[in-house]
Amino acid sequence: MKQPLNLSQVRSFGNVEFLARQLVEGFITGLHKSPFHGFSVEFAEHRLYNTGETTRHIDWKVFGKTEKLFVKRYEEETNLRCHLLVDTSSSMYYPDANYGKITFSVMAAACLAYMLQRQKDAVSLTTFADQIDLQTPTKSTPSHVHKLFTQLDQLMQQPKPLRRTSAADVIHQVAEKINKRSLVVIFSDMFESADPSDREKSDALFSALQHLRHNLHEVLLFHVTDKKTEEDFAFDERPYEFIDLETGEKVKLQPGQVRETYQQAVKSYFQELKMRCGQYKIDFIEADIAQGFDQILTAYLVKRTKMK
Repeated sequence: MKQPLNLSQVRSFGNVEFLARQLVEGFITGLHKSPFHGFSVEFAEHRLYNTGETTRHIDWKVFGKTEKLFVKRYEEETNLRCHLLVDTSSSMYYPDANYGKITFSVMAAACLAYMLQRQKDAVSLTTFADQIDLQTPTKSTPSHVHKLFTQLDQLMQQPKPLRRTSAADVIHQVAEKINKRSLVVIFSDMFESADPSDREKSDALFSALQHLRHNLHEVLLFHVTDKKTEEDFAFDERPYEFIDLETGEKVKLQPGQVRETYQQAVKSYFQELKMRCGQYKIDFIEADIAQGFDQILTAYLVKRTKMK
């Protein structure tokens, strides 16, 4: 089984662009050796054949190799505009040992940026917490994508304390600014709406996501978590002081005192996220930071193949 990239090593290496290139090229090489031949290097020039359309543009050479019907794509069909949104609130810098969630999100976004450039698609980067911190133009030039890598590198520095998430406001702003149909990819732990008693915040977030869909954008939402601790609550049985990274609130307890209640609450919250995303036709992807980046690239390629 392929071992996921160690996030501490990512931080110590400090070259997001180089790592993204290696990860994407390794991923594509792996696709050649897998049953998913349709996602090989041809994905930039071909799309799956849809039953009922003309057979004039079918690539019979690819069919001979893969036994699957692919249609040759022309340049006007392949150009995609993709907006990468990365949550940089304080909770994204957990766990402290390797700033795990932000490190994972940075590398995942970098991999997608490299893949988009490889396909000659345009990409932008937006970073946000309680407001937009950075929003770049949407371009496909190598110099532009290189700048994105530099900006992503900077996100892995020491976080600013007590920065809350306000994804709903930011997503509404992004939806207003995008004037061409695009793919919007969001990396966030979604802690803004994690309190099940705060229905207003939850509704506001999904109203913002619905705004994107209403404007005919496709949405990929990567729910970034450290599953071991944030979902399973797998802490050793000893006293801990837990600190809310976005509010500074502290509580002392032993994990066993709340584990079952916590797990039930988290499970309920995750189920609601999935359900409501499904209602709005938003691709909701659980992204466990311990599972590596193939999960991100595969989800992107599935979505990319479906888009016309």
